[in-house]
Formats: sequence, C-alpha cells, structure tokens
Amino acid sequence: MELGQENPEIRLNARLDAIRAESEGNTILIGGPPCQAYSLVGRARNQGKKDYIASKDEKHFLYREYIRILDRLRPAAFVMENVKGMLSSSVDGQNRIFDQVLRDLRGERPGATRYKLIALDPRSRRQFDLTPFEPRASDFIVRAEDFGVPQARHRVIVVGLRADLAEGLPDNSLADLMTRHTLKATVGNVIDGMPRLRSGLSRGPDDETEWRRVVETAMAFVAEMEIGLDDDLQERFEALAKDYLSRFRGLNALPGRESVGTGIAAACPADLRSWLVDDRLRNLPNHASRSHMASDLARYFFAAVFAEVAVRSPKAADFPEELAPNHDNWNSGKFADRFRVQLSGGPSTTVTSHISKDGHYFIHPDPLQCRSLSVREAARLQTFPDNYFFKGNRTQQYIQVGNAVPPLLARWIGEALWTILNASTVEADEEAEVLRLSSVG
Repeated sequence: MELGQENPEIRLNARLDAIRAESEGNTILIGGPPCQAYSLVGRARNQGKKDYIASKDEKHFLYREYIRILDRLRPAAFVMENVKGMLSSSVDGQNRIFDQVLRDLRGERPGATRYKLIALDPRSRRQFDLTPFEPRASDFIVRAEDFGVPQARHRVIVVGLRADLAEGLPDNSLADLMTRHTLKATVGNVIDGMPRLRSGLSRGPDDETEWRRVVETAMAFVAEMEIGLDDDLQERFEALAKDYLSRFRGLNALPGRESVGTGIAAACPADLRSWLVDDRLRNLPNHASRSHMASDLARYFFAAVFAEVAVRSPKAADFPEELAPNHDNWNSGKFADRFRVQLSGGPSTTVTSHISKDGHYFIHPDPLQCRSLSVREAARLQTFPDNYFFKGNRTQQYIQVGNAVPPLLARWIGEALWTILNASTVEADEEAEVLRLSSVG
C-alpha cells in the first residue's frame, strides 16, 4: 500500500486497531521511512534542480507516516532505521529534520504515547559518565562492522521502549547486550572458499576459448605497464602481475559462470559461519557472474593486483592513461574511486543498490577471476544466509541485497530487545502478583 493515500489509510487504520486490540499492546513496530530526501546522493540531486524548495518536498516528511502508525498502534517497542544523512538533513538550511524526528518518536505531543529512546552503540557514553544518560544524535549511528558484519555500513537505528516498560531500566542495558556480538569479520572470511567463477564477455562470443584469449591479452597488457608508483612498489606490481599471468596460462580448466558447489573460508568466525552456511545446499543460489567489456577486464585485473601490492584500492589518479575510461568526469575528482576493489583483509565498503548498475565499485579481490561480485557474494557481505533465495532478474536481486539491513545485525538487535522486553514483562507480572497478594492479605 502507498502510505498517505486515503483508501490505504482506511484499510491500514482498521488493521492497526485490530492488532492493538488483539495483542493488548504487545507488538513491536519495525521499519524505516523512505530515505531519498536524507541521503547525500539524494540531497545533491535535489540541489541541482531548478527552483527546488526543501520545505515543499513531501519526501522530507514521509517519516510522519511512521509516527502516525506508531501513535495508532502504540507498540511495546519500535525499531526505526534510516541512512546516516538523516542526521544532517535540514529543511531550507534551518531546522534539522532529525531533531524533530526524535521529538516525535519520544511522543512529545499532546495525547501521544511516550517512549524512551535507546542508542544501541552510544559513543558519548564511552567518553563521559552522563547520569542520567540522554543519547546524542550521533549516538544512534550503528556501525555494522562492529557487530560481526564484514561491511562498513553506518546507519541510523533508533530503538524505542514504551515508557511504562522502560521505567527503571538501566540507560545502557540494551547497548550492553549488543556488546556480546562485537566480533570482527572481513571480506575474505566470507568470500574466500566460495566456488570460483569466470566473468562473461558482454560483446562478441562468450565462450571459454574467447574469454581465455581476452583475459590473457588484458593481463599481458597490464603486466608491462609503468604505473607511476615508487621503484619498490613498481617492481612488486610487475612481478605479481606476471605471476598471475603465468598462473592463468597454466590453468588446465576454467571455472564456469555459475556456482558449482558451496564453500566458505576456514578463517570465518564461528558465529558468522553458522549463520551463513546451510549444509543441505549442494550449490550456492544466485552465485553467477556478470558480463563485462574487455577493457573493463583489464581495469579489474590492474585494480586487483594494485590493491594486493599497495593494500588499498586504486584511485582514478593511480590508473595509467592507457586504462583510463572515456568518461567526461574521470579527471574531475568527483568519482575518484570509480573502480574499487573490495580488500580481503577488512570489511567491504557499503553495499548499496547502485551495485545493480554495474560492478565497478565491487571488484573481486582475486585477480584471476577478473570480475565484479556476484549477487551471492554481495549477499554474504550483507550476511544473508546462503539459503535465502533472491527472485527476479539480476538487477532486481542486487537491489534487494543493497537496500537491506544486514540480517545478522537485525538478529542481534532482535535478541537484545527480546531479552529486555521479557525482563520488563516478568518484572511487571511480579509486581502485579505482589499487589494482588497484598490486597488479598
């Protein structure tokens, strides 16, 4: 249903009223207002529009539909997620949206249900002994890589507990429960060990013979390049590129374009491994390679070898002129990391829906595979279990992956909130029993 429209609102109100009556308030509301108006990309796009006036853009105020549902349902708790840009978004450069969002979530309106807002990973609590503790706006940023997700994904997550349940609850109780899951995971932990794939060719015949010829040509071209690094790194780059070229030439059989088998790195942390792996699977679903232009295969090989030598993904300025794409903005500095390798030794960059456009921002770290990440590899960075099957065409699958909250992080939040709610319910039941016995006595 499209929120804010009359007919859906009538239907939704009736359903919310029925849920509230049936559950006696024992519900949890989970969701996030649309983020187009808050994201940095969306705001930059809006600034480029002639006569754009933020206060007249209804996208800034779609969060009020979330508030309206919250007011009607009056759940025991809620979890609201949004992009980090929400913290700095303002209307016409004056009123910061997030300040009003927090006031509305707390229920600072006549007749509204009051909620205690909880930060899952408050930074200010670590710096100051604030009593009573009131989270700052920045405290609501949750860094997924701090909770076992192999991805640097920073999002605003606000948890609210209804005031009657939150009474007497320690300020940092939910955050303390979250710290049980502060394991670290890397790209290599979840991608190494997966079935290897070869990329496809977007132009001309796409068979193993032609792919081998195109990739070998690209590797040989890159291996002889002067890339502008200092002498030591230049020598290491040439040696490594030539080594990969030699190993590629020595391959008796090439991997296919779709998954055969399963697998995960031996070094993957146990909690993450048990969450991802399903021993019943014989092949990994949604693990198939994209097709690329021959010139991009050369750039992917260069970028992967460069990253292994320099321990960072190359910027546009690091690319030799011979590999520079014919893009008007290539030298503008605006898209310096247009081609980006995901380094095995740390978390990936944020997986977004843009991965559906092309794979340039998500180059596989293995130079021999010479490709961008598959849907399943991106899904593992997001911590979708391997048995989660994505439907639709490949573009739609990438969008589903990129728009999601990491499921493992969602699980940790759910477990922590469940523990708190159960403790609050048990305490309330015990108090009611004491009162009942007192009245009987």
